[in-house]
Amino acid sequence: MSDLWMPGAERLSIGNTAPTDGGPAKAVAHITWDRSATKVKPQDLVPFANLRSYFGSNPSGRAVAPHLLWDPFTGKITQFFPANSRSLCLKDGPGGTRTNRAGSVVLQVETLFFPWCRVGGKTYEKLTDTPCKGWDELHAWVASWGVASSWPMGKPSGYAGKRDERIWRIRSGWFGHSQVPENDHTDPGFWPGFTVLTVKPALEPYPGAHFFMNGSQPALGKFSPIFTAMGKRLVAEGCGLYKEGPGPKLGQADVDSYEKFQRKLGYTGTAAKWPPGPASWSKLKVPKS
Repeated sequence: MSDLWMPGAERLSIGNTAPTDGGPAKAVAHITWDRSATKVKPQDLVPFANLRSYFGSNPSGRAVAPHLLWDPFTGKITQFFPANSRSLCLKDGPGGTRTNRAGSVVLQVETLFFPWCRVGGKTYEKLTDTPCKGWDELHAWVASWGVASSWPMGKPSGYAGKRDERIWRIRSGWFGHSQVPENDHTDPGFWPGFTVLTVKPALEPYPGAHFFMNGSQPALGKFSPIFTAMGKRLVAEGCGLYKEGPGPKLGQADVDSYEKFQRKLGYTGTAAKWPPGPASWSKLKVPKS
């Protein structure tokens, strides 16, 4: 089963969830386009924290929030809705298609970008000029929900609208905001290419603190292939304290190694102690066993 919340992304649930209508799985590409800049007059990129706050806590922003806010310069991603809920980025007029719900999923990605934005003294005309950090992971998660790695109306290559309600209704894949019926925006303009999904393994979702515990104590002696995968990653991170293994049986060496990893991340005191937490687990990137 695919993860409702993208592994590695910040989870900032804003509630107000609602089901989708079913049908071909879709993803919709947006850019925030929050400033009007030009080649002659570029402008500084708006801080990620501003948009995170806008969608996460501002009433106006919450009313148009996406599933994901993605910063292609740093790779930061914040998720506001679970994958199986509709989000609210698209205009949805009376009658016709229910744009935000028109699929088994309609995953909407707002990218922190506008044409001729300036970051670190450098100006970026197109999204594809940026580092696109985090795109591989984002694409893999979207694809895990059955969204085809294709552009049924053609990959965006400029700021112009091209809409076909029949294709929108019957095809799975990625659509630009510029391609969604009942909408008039012309973003995203450009978008990175699809990655080869077999290169990176799927990650083991955080199983919850209870998985690692027996009451108030570590669940020593418990068997799971997750412990083997976890231990191998700890070794790869230079935190393995194993004399033998790692293996599927949870032992004190697993506990000690994980606590060393948490200290490596900068945790101190009780925050560095067992059991693993969701933040450190996400950073360990344990492959599915």
